Amino acid sequence: MVQDAGKSGSGFSSFPAYEWPEGKKSAVLLSVDVDATSPFLWEQREGLSNRLSRLEIRRFGLRIGLPRILDLFSRYNVKASFYVPGVVAQSDPSLLPALLEAGHEIGLHGYFHELVGDITDEEFSAALDASLALFVAQTGRKPVGFRSPAWEMTPHMLVEVKRHGLAYDSSLMGFDHPYEIEGVTEIPVQWALDDAIFFKFENSGTERGAPCSSASVLDDWLTEWRALHRFGGLFTLTIHDWIFGRAQRIAILEKMLETITAEPSSWVATAAEIAAHHACSNNQGRFAVGAAIPAAIGPSRFGRSK
Repeated sequence: MVQDAGKSGSGFSSFPAYEWPEGKKSAVLLSVDVDATSPFLWEQREGLSNRLSRLEIRRFGLRIGLPRILDLFSRYNVKASFYVPGVVAQSDPSLLPALLEAGHEIGLHGYFHELVGDITDEEFSAALDASLALFVAQTGRKPVGFRSPAWEMTPHMLVEVKRHGLAYDSSLMGFDHPYEIEGVTEIPVQWALDDAIFFKFENSGTERGAPCSSASVLDDWLTEWRALHRFGGLFTLTIHDWIFGRAQRIAILEKMLETITAEPSSWVATAAEIAAHHACSNNQGRFAVGAAIPAAIGPSRFGRSK
């Protein structure tokens, strides 16, 4: 098994090329985080604000944005992975069955989109248990994948994903193709391919600036896809119901799909399909790494050379 460079201590590690299904040079994962109002509810968990603006911005997602996204995926005959917080599914029991009926994958995404830094290990385990129970109750089947809210993981979370027998996690970025971390198949993400960092704006006072130009983001994303296709990687696009369902964003998503689906050697697949391929291919074990957290530097930060 090839060692992680961090484990070997010998500098760079040499990893083999990732192997995709026959005839495919790269893969594309279209993923949708159906957060809706859940991050707002978590942020306001000690007492809800009486202001409507941010709620209505987010409510747009399930009302208008998600149907537009689903319609576009249907027109291009592509399947996607939808990550849904438990409270969102609870508020609309028809959501998960409808996504499955359309042929898409549904995955876990926390219960209230709770942030890892705000909860204990025990609370994470309880939220994961509750989300799993809700998904099974509403659909009659167990989801196979998990994506952490805000893409943060801990060793405990990986243990829990493994304990529940989930096929994969999709929250980390250690490779730009599938790998394994502590025995859990990882379907990696990338901040540069997340719509929120470019377009999220709620007038909450925490924004870094106005939304970016859609044209420039489209150009960057297509450049990334072309380069990853050349390198044989995985292009994981992450969009949100309330952000990317807006008209201008739908237009750039349409242009992306027109380009990507025209390339027959680029495999558009769900995360569950990609994880299943990884588990049954020669890739298994070739990209296995650990999740050890380094020791703290401590009070004596600088040694004195002799």
